[in-house]
Amino acid sequence: MSNTLLTPSRDAAPPRAISGINVFAGRRGRQLRESLLGYALLLPAFLIIFIFGLFPLAFSAYESTLQGLNRIVGTYEGLANYLRAIDNLAYVVGFWLAIVLIYAAVRTWLQTRQEAGRHGDRPWFLLPATTLLALAFALFLRFFFRWLPELLGVADKMRAAQQANQGPPSALFRQFLGESWRLPAIQQAFWLSVAVFLAGLALTYLLMRFVPHDSKRAGKYYGAFVQVALMLIAALALTWFTWTEIQAAYAEALAEGQSLDIWSQVVTISAGFLLFSLSFLLWSSAGRRDSNASTLLRLGGAILLLIGGWILVVELPQAVAAGDEDWWYGLLYTVYYSVGSIPVQFGVSLVLATFLFQNIKGKGLLRMIYFLPYITPAVGAAAVFRVIFSNRPESPANALFGVLGLNPQGWLNEPHGIFQMILGEAVTLPEWAVGPSLSMVVVILFGIWTFVGFNTVIFMAGLGNIPSELYEAASIDGAGRWAQFRHITLPLLSPTIYLLTLYAVIGTFKAFNHIFVMRTGAALGTTDTVTLVIFDAFKRDTRYGYASALAILLLIIVMGLTILNNRIASKRVFYG
Repeated sequence: MSNTLLTPSRDAAPPRAISGINVFAGRRGRQLRESLLGYALLLPAFLIIFIFGLFPLAFSAYESTLQGLNRIVGTYEGLANYLRAIDNLAYVVGFWLAIVLIYAAVRTWLQTRQEAGRHGDRPWFLLPATTLLALAFALFLRFFFRWLPELLGVADKMRAAQQANQGPPSALFRQFLGESWRLPAIQQAFWLSVAVFLAGLALTYLLMRFVPHDSKRAGKYYGAFVQVALMLIAALALTWFTWTEIQAAYAEALAEGQSLDIWSQVVTISAGFLLFSLSFLLWSSAGRRDSNASTLLRLGGAILLLIGGWILVVELPQAVAAGDEDWWYGLLYTVYYSVGSIPVQFGVSLVLATFLFQNIKGKGLLRMIYFLPYITPAVGAAAVFRVIFSNRPESPANALFGVLGLNPQGWLNEPHGIFQMILGEAVTLPEWAVGPSLSMVVVILFGIWTFVGFNTVIFMAGLGNIPSELYEAASIDGAGRWAQFRHITLPLLSPTIYLLTLYAVIGTFKAFNHIFVMRTGAALGTTDTVTLVIFDAFKRDTRYGYASALAILLLIIVMGLTILNNRIASKRVFYG
């Protein structure tokens, strides 16, 4: 055997590369593998959120456009259910939701543009791909709403087929499901959405692979552009839907020889709310002026805009009066419940948390005692409250009143306003000034009793995060207890207060269990908040479409309050 080391010839050709493109090769391929793995891990969570979160919301929106008693798949009515609830305000809400979506899209676009300019990036090449993906999502929703009526009709077809003994349930289900799926309109809508989605993915891959870009921020720009496109598509769709509904209403009124004032109400009320918004912005900016004259001018302008807005919304009472009285009263009672319970909860909870945070004996036991109402089953506790606040003379509440020399009260059976009861019959207050009924006051007391312990524990957690050195330094500087509480405790508790405020507002507008247990017929509906109005429309009246419309309106109100809370608290919350 030769000991000569064999070396390759310099003229030998290099190994030939395997034909084809390996999309997972190189640095970008590794990033693609990591992204696919991350999305695969997130897929189960997304499916759970879609099935139990997004699908019920989309189904409620679809159901709110249908009409019929005791019918899931009713007759398409467009905005008719919303018109029954809030009359022509439904058109105002539709246009303003579109405006809010356009505003959010423009704001996201400007923020993305500023960030791209700050880093010197040029991510605009992603716009075609992101637009295609957003359009694919919209087309999938279109397919979903087209297929949903056929899918919901499978149950009725199976019931009729079983009565005729046409086969086993499993075979019937597969048969009718396949028939609904194979409809030409359904197939066309589905494959169109799939084709646009695949085109968007293919264009995304080509752009990300062959166009130079900063991969660290490309995903952020991509997500922002998809959001902008989705919001603009939703705004256009909502505007078109509201416009067509108005045109249909005018055409129907013209055929019946009637006249409508929809556009006058829409324009007038919208202009009034626009002036309110401008007044709020002007008032908020007044505190940031350098001179007193500028501050006074802005405050004066804000007051003038406020007066002008108030004059322009004169159409609002007429629209409210034409809507569902039960809905508007339910909203009023919900506001009573929220305003009456949240401030008292916070005040009592903050005092208790401050005392329990001190070095006192038995504070662990006291914490547990105060927290017990929150973990007590709401139905059982509400039943006990019904016994305590019964209208019987020997009930615990009336017995206590008797000891104090006061007359027994109807409590949960009392529909009269608390302020009118305090003033007596000598003074007659207008309806808007009588305040919550005595039965609603009992419900408010239950809410305070339930959530004081929860808020106390959260406040104590916030107090534990405040450094003790700040109090020591303040004491050395001569600050008293009140000064320390005002200038140290409250500012550093602002994140906790913000969180609890958000949680409390959403909770009071969604409260149901204890109010349902505590309400009585003698209270004449003065404890029926919006959730109970929705429940009655669904369960008692079996108006599924109308109940869904009310639920969507409640969702819009809660989202609006959340956004307003964020806007107000964002400049006042101190995170240290």
